[in-house]
Amino acid sequence: MGMSKEFQEKIFDSFTRDEAAEIQHITGTGLGMAITKNIVDMMDGTIEVKSELQKGSRFHITLDFKRGADKEAVKLPRWNVLVLDDNEDLCTVAAENLEAIGMHADWTPDPDKAVEMIVEKYNKNEGYDFVLIDWKQLRMDENLVIRKVREKVKGKKPVFVVSTYSWSDIEEEINKEEVGGYIEKPLFRSTLSTKLRQFTEKDKKEEKQKRQEINFEGKRLLVAEDNELNWEIAYEVLAAVGFEVEHAVDGKDCLEKFEKSQPGYYDAVLMDIRMPIMNGYDATKAIRALEREDKGLPIIAMTADAFTDDIQDCLESGMNAHTAKPIDVGELMQLLQEFMNA
Repeated sequence: MGMSKEFQEKIFDSFTRDEAAEIQHITGTGLGMAITKNIVDMMDGTIEVKSELQKGSRFHITLDFKRGADKEAVKLPRWNVLVLDDNEDLCTVAAENLEAIGMHADWTPDPDKAVEMIVEKYNKNEGYDFVLIDWKQLRMDENLVIRKVREKVKGKKPVFVVSTYSWSDIEEEINKEEVGGYIEKPLFRSTLSTKLRQFTEKDKKEEKQKRQEINFEGKRLLVAEDNELNWEIAYEVLAAVGFEVEHAVDGKDCLEKFEKSQPGYYDAVLMDIRMPIMNGYDATKAIRALEREDKGLPIIAMTADAFTDDIQDCLESGMNAHTAKPIDVGELMQLLQEFMNA
């Protein structure tokens, strides 16, 4: 479709939409590109657009990342994993990635062979800790593999469905099968590591929290954020679950608002790190040093820096936890529940 030169100059402004008649039927707030540029800017990156009417648009984003430490990703038990998918290339890649994060992986494209492998493992008193089954394969074999797995593992459910479909598209059907979990393709090392750890390290407290309805009525948060758009997004998210939300434009403003408040007035603080006048680290240290009974209230860092050293700096300054930008709403709600006993 493409864009005019005039519109390209303001595409990253908030609440901006093209006035072309042919797209007036398309709904939208005009915030999408503004939010995208804001996120890219927070990550010290660049975003550029080239567009020509009646031809189309091309967006180019450049970001620099620190190289992650591989040794930190390989901290999982040496589980036995079976991969069943009719795509042999995918099986090979998945198996290689599983081996790379410390697991032993077998694979097969054949459901009948998969059942034989499962039976053989359990006859040797070994067994598979997880079985990854492609969604298409699961539907084609009429759940034969799942029945065999359940039969052999005595009630446990280590079967994970993998698929290119999004979770919302197949959630209802998957829940009928009572599988252990869902992993979306492609099966990157980080995806496999995160998902398998997630499903094995859940304790009763986490399960209970997930079942509870999120409601923070009567709780008050102070959000220290110098970026107006970020503040607006945070406000909408937090107000939607019942919070009373107040804004501090930088670390100094946050400290002053907290000092002037009555003890217990604020239930928690969400603290941006990179702010003018006073950064989040110094503001947190100053709050912790105050002579008042509520100086230990939960302070959660919000920052685009999500590397190990950055998280450690947050904790050492006195913050309770860290959540990366752009904010994962589910993760933030879980942190707030944990530290506020909501």
